[in-house]
Amino acid sequence: MKQTRLLVALLLCIFFIGKQDANAQLKRFSIGPYVEAAFPTGNFSDTHNTGFGVGLGADIKLVAGLTAVGSVGYMRFGGKDVSNGTGGSISMPAAQAIPIRLGLRYNLISILYVKVEGGTAQFVGDYNSGTGGLIAPGVGIRLLGLDVEAKYEAWFKNDTHSFFGLKASYNF
Repeated sequence: MKQTRLLVALLLCIFFIGKQDANAQLKRFSIGPYVEAAFPTGNFSDTHNTGFGVGLGADIKLVAGLTAVGSVGYMRFGGKDVSNGTGGSISMPAAQAIPIRLGLRYNLISILYVKVEGGTAQFVGDYNSGTGGLIAPGVGIRLLGLDVEAKYEAWFKNDTHSFFGLKASYNF
């Protein structure tokens, strides 16, 4: 929880520092909301349905083509009914997490980029509570403020919870 508060405070500081440069001809900082859909893979797809998430992302341009990125959000995967091996079934609880990601984005050409993020996933609710690590490589297109990304993300806590995701955001 301290990590979440620290990240939120850091993003707010970055926002206010970036706000001072907003009138500059070259915008070096942006922030905005995102939504994402996630499609579980591997063992995670056996126990959970498609997931959905929302959050807030920010980025700071470092040098030509390289940008520092970060986000904090909320993801939820509905649970499935799973066979218990004796003819009955068990209803899996929903997997809910607060992912906190930090990483780098590199523009291959003006609108096409590759990105890698790492961080933590704070599991909440009845499923797998606690904190795990995460890695999330992706590729995307950013045109003006609209950003669309395809990614693979894996959370590591007692088992690997991996998924392919589509993420859409708008940055101000």
